[in-house]
Amino acid sequence: MQQPRNGVPTNQLPPLKWQKSGRSNPSGNCVELAELPGGAGIAVRNSRHPDGPALIYTVDEIAAFVLGARDGDFDHLLR
Repeated sequence: MQQPRNGVPTNQLPPLKWQKSGRSNPSGNCVELAELPGGAGIAVRNSRHPDGPALIYTVDEIAAFVLGARDGDFDHLLR
């Protein structure tokens, strides 16, 4: 699979298994992530717009974000 570009419509991606956080709630304020085939990266989309664009990140980029979130690097963004 060719590396997809950022902002690609999700209907242009292969079928993916999307997952959202267990902390998500019925209000629809969720993002969903899916692993791309062959380890090509991780797709991220807005759960309220499942056919909208997906952002594509490498596994290393997602790991850096998740570890930073665990460390509290982004806590100042929450009000």
